[in-house]
Amino acid sequence: MAQEQPLPFHFQFLAGAIAGISEISIFYPLDVVKTRAQLSSGASVGIVETLKGIVSKEGFSTLYRGIAAPVFVEAPKRATKFAANEQYTIMYKKMFGLEKVTQPLAIATGVSAGITEAILIVPFELVKVRMQDPRNASKYTSTMNAVTTIMKKEGVLAIFNGLEATMWRHAVWNGGYFGTIFKIKDMLLKAQTKNEQLANNFIAGTLGGTFGTILNNPLDVVKSRIQGYSGEGPKKYNWAIPSLAIVAKEEGMGALYRGFTAKVLRLGPGGGVLLVVFESVSAFMRKNFMHQQQ
Repeated sequence: MAQEQPLPFHFQFLAGAIAGISEISIFYPLDVVKTRAQLSSGASVGIVETLKGIVSKEGFSTLYRGIAAPVFVEAPKRATKFAANEQYTIMYKKMFGLEKVTQPLAIATGVSAGITEAILIVPFELVKVRMQDPRNASKYTSTMNAVTTIMKKEGVLAIFNGLEATMWRHAVWNGGYFGTIFKIKDMLLKAQTKNEQLANNFIAGTLGGTFGTILNNPLDVVKSRIQGYSGEGPKKYNWAIPSLAIVAKEEGMGALYRGFTAKVLRLGPGGGVLLVVFESVSAFMRKNFMHQQQ
């Protein structure tokens, strides 16, 4: 496939924003289920049962509790994911004297983009985790109230709790995501029509999202535990790697995959939606706007 002309950053930003908001709007309830499962140390409960319990006991709106934080950050977050991946690709190709993207390069650029993305979003992730935790139902009345309460009671820097774990989580997921997309696209038959291109992107993105989730779920569990601590009682989880050992020792290896089903159901097809929307919007902009700037 011929190399497409790179989009200017502001077009990448908009395409990433549309892709991210589309994905989060569709799949957010599964993120609520995932986070609750990861915060719990009790017996696992199925997705359907959890959803029913939330709606019957707390109301349907609870399925979207805390969504303001991720929606607000989706534009820069997804723009960073894709734009940073592109920029790191250019930089690493020059650095290592490569003429085209290779599998190791795709993984390396994904990891680098993930770390960059994590630095940007950690405050929003922390607020989202706190808002989704049923123990905080009466503690925070809104997203902004959660931000001000956390900073007032726990200190200004508390808003960045879990940065290291978030960097691990996003580095691993993005490496798996972009690395898999590269491999799957290379394996699939070349698309001859627009519909075939959409199908290829969805397949590659879905498999990328699934593999990334398999790799990073344990890190997501400990990230949720670290960010769920609100200063009450002894602090059990501090850093990602030691926290992995604590959870595995006290609750078993299976506990590191709490919330996996809900997460993979979101980020598998969600990864497909992300890639399809991003590539479609990018193609639209490239066709309709790029010539105006030439």
